[in-house]
Amino acid sequence: MKHLLKMLDLSGEEIVELLNLADQLKYELAHGIPHPHLAGKSLGMIFQKASTRTRVSFEVGMYQLGGQALFLSSNDMQIGRGEPVEDTARVLSRYLDGIMIRTFEQDEVETLAAVGSIPVINGLTDFCHPCQILADLLTIRERKGRLDGLKMCYIGDGNNMMNSLIVGCLKVGMEVAVSCPEGYDPAAEVLEFAAGCGDRFQLYRTPAQAAKDADVVITDVWASMGQESEREARKKAFAGYQINDELMAQAKPDAMVLHCLPAHRGEEITAQVFEAHADEIFEEAENRLHAQKAVMVTLMKD
Repeated sequence: MKHLLKMLDLSGEEIVELLNLADQLKYELAHGIPHPHLAGKSLGMIFQKASTRTRVSFEVGMYQLGGQALFLSSNDMQIGRGEPVEDTARVLSRYLDGIMIRTFEQDEVETLAAVGSIPVINGLTDFCHPCQILADLLTIRERKGRLDGLKMCYIGDGNNMMNSLIVGCLKVGMEVAVSCPEGYDPAAEVLEFAAGCGDRFQLYRTPAQAAKDADVVITDVWASMGQESEREARKKAFAGYQINDELMAQAKPDAMVLHCLPAHRGEEITAQVFEAHADEIFEEAENRLHAQKAVMVTLMKD
C-alpha cells in the first residue's frame, strides 16, 4: 500500500489491518501512551473544498504522531492559479513526507500520486471518500463486534459516500443494500465491482426494501459541495429517501445509524432519529482521527 486513493485499490485484508492499527492507536491515546511514529515528518494538506472534520482530524493526528501538518489552501497556492498538478507534485515531494488532498476531481488525486514521489491520501473527491469509510467501518466493528455478515443499508444519493461504502463494506464481507432515485445511481465502475459480489449487493428504488433487516443504516446530505445550484431539484427527487422512524422500523431493532456530517435535520434524516443515534454518529466523527492516523502511519512511517 503506497497511497490511499480509493477503496477499490484496497484489499479486504488491507482494510482490516488499517482498522486493527486504528484500534491500537485509539487505545494508546485513551491510556496516555505516546506513539510518535511520525516524529520529524511533515504532511501537506491541500484543500480545494471546505472542511471541518478532515482538517482538524488530520492536523491533530499528525501532532499526536509527533509530526506536523501544513494547511495549504488552493487560494494561496500556485495550483489555484493554474500551475499544473504535475509540477505541484514534483515540488511538494521535495519538501514533504506525505500529501493529503481534498478536492473535486479524482484524476487530480491520481495524478499527484503518479507523478509525485511521496504517499498521497485522498481526503475526499466527488468520486470517493475512503477516509470516512474507514472511520465508518471502525465504528461499526466497535459497536457490533464484527463486520463479516452484517448488513449495511445506505439511503440517498449515489455520491462519493455511496461509492466508497459499497466497495468498502463488500470487501470486508458485509451485505450491502442501497436505495437511490433513478438518475442518481452510484458510479458505473462501483456497480461493476458490486456485480461481482453476487447476491451480497442489491440496489433498490424503494428505501424500505433496502432497510429490511439492516444492522446499520447510513445516509448523507442530498446536495453535496458543488451541487448547491441543484438543491431544490434534489429536494424533490429525494423526498421519499429520508431516514425516519418509519424507515428504521424496517431495520433490525438494534440497528445503528451513521452520518458523515454535516447533517441537514429534516431533510435526509429526522432530528428524532439523529438524536437517538447521536452517540454512534459522533463516535464515527471521532474515529476519523484514529482511522487517518492508522493510514498515515502505514504510509509514512520509515
